[in-house]
Amino acid sequence: MLEAHLTKKLWHFTLDVEFKVENQILLLWGHSGSGKTTILHLLAGLLQPTAGFVKIKDRVLYSDMEKINVSPQARNFGYLFQEYALFPHMTVRQNVLYGLKSKKRKQDSSTDPVELLNSFGVGHLIDRYPRQLSGGEKQRVALARALAVRPQVLLLDEPFSALDKKTRVVLRQELRKLHEQWQIPFVLVTHDEEDASYLGDEIISLEKGRVRDIKTPFAGHSKAVRTDSLASLQM
Repeated sequence: MLEAHLTKKLWHFTLDVEFKVENQILLLWGHSGSGKTTILHLLAGLLQPTAGFVKIKDRVLYSDMEKINVSPQARNFGYLFQEYALFPHMTVRQNVLYGLKSKKRKQDSSTDPVELLNSFGVGHLIDRYPRQLSGGEKQRVALARALAVRPQVLLLDEPFSALDKKTRVVLRQELRKLHEQWQIPFVLVTHDEEDASYLGDEIISLEKGRVRDIKTPFAGHSKAVRTDSLASLQM
């Protein structure tokens, strides 16, 4: 379980949110500037909260009361950035291996990058550079890099924003299947209602850094019956 209470003083408002997420997809939904990406940065340790805590299972990663602030490298969170953040001078193989090298993981605690790329259907692109990839291929490579270290939590910032509608639909389905396979908390940021409707096990609607609403649109329903209908979101 990922549990957090985050307070951060920003220039235009004070962010103050609290949530728990087990092996689900927690969807942070809201307009630009509502604090969604800031929450991801606070969870990952890229920003330090003004107050609060972050813990995964029984491990405290941040606590202002206990004076604990674990470095981003030691939190074991995967992070898929909005623009994927692939190194342009590195091949697909090198990009994935970079994440493993920076984590200095033991071999048995990581996933074979070639096997992982094959599972995403991009193993044949292993010697290409990011400039030679389509948007969907870049996203699959970035996901493989984020998951290669077997993270305890996966953070995703607007993962479909740069993609065309047809590719978005396909990759939404792939991401849902990926979550069912990995069974770890996903925290996903979006301002797209179709992404929220299809992917969110729990949807937190944000406005100026505060929780406006929390919905569990598919509680009690099989994931197999999910559609792109927005009727159940009603935000």
